[in-house]
Amino acid sequence: MIEMKVDRQIITVSTLRDKSDDEYWHSRTPTERLVALQINRQAAYGESNASRGLQRVLEVIKRS
Repeated sequence: MIEMKVDRQIITVSTLRDKSDDEYWHSRTPTERLVALQINRQAAYGESNASRGLQRVLEVIKRS
């Protein structure tokens, strides 16, 4: 399990057109990106809910 501490004093607000974050994340390795994703999931959903994994959804349709 990832041990993490969140500094709740720092908040950054930006728009989707702001490219500065893109440059940062493109410079990170895929492993670093996945670790950051897991940290965000734990912060949003709690440690127990985030560790269950992503929900898989299946839908069967009939083609005509």
